[in-house]
Amino acid sequence: MGIIEAIILGIIQGLTEFLPVSSSGHLELAKFILGDEALPKESLTFTVVLHFATALSTLLIFRKEVLQIFKGLFQFSWNEETQFSLKIIISMIPAVIIGLLFEEQLEYFFSGQILLVGAMLLLTAVLLVFADKAKTTDVDTSYKSALIIGIAQAIAMLPGISRSGATISTSVLLKIDRTKAARFSFLMVVPLIVGKIAKDVLGGDLNVQSAEILPMFIGFVAAFLSGLVACKWMMALVKKSKLYYFSIYCAVVGLIAIVYSLS
Repeated sequence: MGIIEAIILGIIQGLTEFLPVSSSGHLELAKFILGDEALPKESLTFTVVLHFATALSTLLIFRKEVLQIFKGLFQFSWNEETQFSLKIIISMIPAVIIGLLFEEQLEYFFSGQILLVGAMLLLTAVLLVFADKAKTTDVDTSYKSALIIGIAQAIAMLPGISRSGATISTSVLLKIDRTKAARFSFLMVVPLIVGKIAKDVLGGDLNVQSAEILPMFIGFVAAFLSGLVACKWMMALVKKSKLYYFSIYCAVVGLIAIVYSLS
């Protein structure tokens, strides 16, 4: 992979991670267009590294909230921060189970499965339409809601289903406040990405060739910087309830991907 391709993929990841249009789906489409010939495992590794970059963007944007959570945890009391952390852990359980039990199958999905990506983008479009029509409420995330949102996140491990779109849409349909839904959605993925990176490093699965180090680093920086912009943008969009426009975009891209894969 060249430097230019890495920059393009990094920017795509950074912009689409927080927007409800599926970053993994767009990465697979971009890799296919750019002629990426990496093996499924290597392709997934690059995708995970880019997701790690946007996870760091999330931590930087929500640094005050994260510090408050850690501060609350070290008070060793049943406070709001402890309860929020427990909800984050509950939301991680479905994705952890799917990731551990179906790791090989997930790697296969990240090998240019354009038809799957197109179909899942259409599903994302439908979710966004329903979420956009949901009434604004001020409900907080409950433990049951955290588990349901976690299931949505696990399903969104398929390329083409927007993780932020699925989790925010599910939250809104559960009548959770939009701003709180976006905050929870962006924070709940950070431990998963960090855990995946740690698992690959400790398990020796993160085997990067020397020629791939520079492109991967460049892609990482591009994803991190563009992610900072997209995260703030998405928070503003969620408050204004403009998800309908993204549903149209997902539907158009999904149909193009399906037609192209079948032709």
